[in-house]
Amino acid sequence: MAELLKTPLYDLHLEAGAKMVPFAGYEMPVQYPMGVMKEHQHTRAKAGLFDVSHMGQVIVQGDSYEAAARGLERLIPADVLGLEEGRQRYGFFTNDAGGIEDDLMFANRGDHLYVVVNAACKGADIARMKTALEPDLTVAEITDRALLALQGPSAEAVLAALDPRAADMAFMDVATLDLNGVEAWVSRSGYTGEDGYEISVPAVHASSIAKALLEHDDVELIGLGARDSLRLESGLCLYGNDIDAQTTPVEAALTWAIQKVRRADGARAGGFPGADVIFDQMANGAARKRVGLRPEGRAPMREGVQLFADAAGGDSIGTITSGSFGPTVGGPVAMGYVTADHATTGATVYGELRGKRQPLTLTKMPFTPANVKR
Repeated sequence: MAELLKTPLYDLHLEAGAKMVPFAGYEMPVQYPMGVMKEHQHTRAKAGLFDVSHMGQVIVQGDSYEAAARGLERLIPADVLGLEEGRQRYGFFTNDAGGIEDDLMFANRGDHLYVVVNAACKGADIARMKTALEPDLTVAEITDRALLALQGPSAEAVLAALDPRAADMAFMDVATLDLNGVEAWVSRSGYTGEDGYEISVPAVHASSIAKALLEHDDVELIGLGARDSLRLESGLCLYGNDIDAQTTPVEAALTWAIQKVRRADGARAGGFPGADVIFDQMANGAARKRVGLRPEGRAPMREGVQLFADAAGGDSIGTITSGSFGPTVGGPVAMGYVTADHATTGATVYGELRGKRQPLTLTKMPFTPANVKR
């Protein structure tokens, strides 16, 4: 078994009393002494600092931004070419069956694309880009920078204390800021549903920047446990759970991330893997659909629970892919997939736990409203 990797903030996590667990090949903090529930609530109320340095940071570059954008559009269904300089967008790699190989963020940095991919998929993602895009473009993994996420309603005040320009950024803006003399690549984004920033800094300065942010009374370190409950309450997919290579963007209710220009009647329609499958489903519907679910009572229903249309008998109509207690919601929340004919908001389905079926209500997501700066 390969030895687990450590992020540049590993020692800081230990100093803070983190419980470390294996995650995507790294030793990562799942929680701190505050505990998952309080970490979740603190992020919603003030500001949480997350170490996301395990994620992949990549630069795609060619003779021009247009060249890099047209190259990436061969791999993802998003409008890369039309993205304005200093802006970021969500996207996903697709395969020939229309499945999602990974989801990602990409930014227009003027003469190049800056791409952030998931930790567990970064080796395959980088190989995919190199195979498809080189030698016309260069695909370079950034291995000497850490990545932090500062999330919550106090995030703007905290970061603006180090560089006032942080306050001028809107949701999905990207900029280069000066944080105590350190060059930081910053996007106003995150994966909690809260206002916040993702901050790429040289690895050698990661600890000093993290400590500078933690000096603010409103900031606490937050682990993977609360990161998961925060993103679930916000209706955000976790790759490998809620989306995977066998799940299409239509099934996953992610067609909002396929801009008009890339759709069947758009000026740059298709040209990405699985386009025909995805366009057929967009026109005619998919057999199943990702939905929000609210179990009755206080007990959460977790990943793998089978769903049924009736309290007794009948075949499974779907599966829960993520589920936990939602501290902000004050009760259990889940998401999963059901057959299209059962995907009606307000309908009741039944999850089977220990041989008994318990009711869940199909609910619109997010479970708690987004709080981002438009």
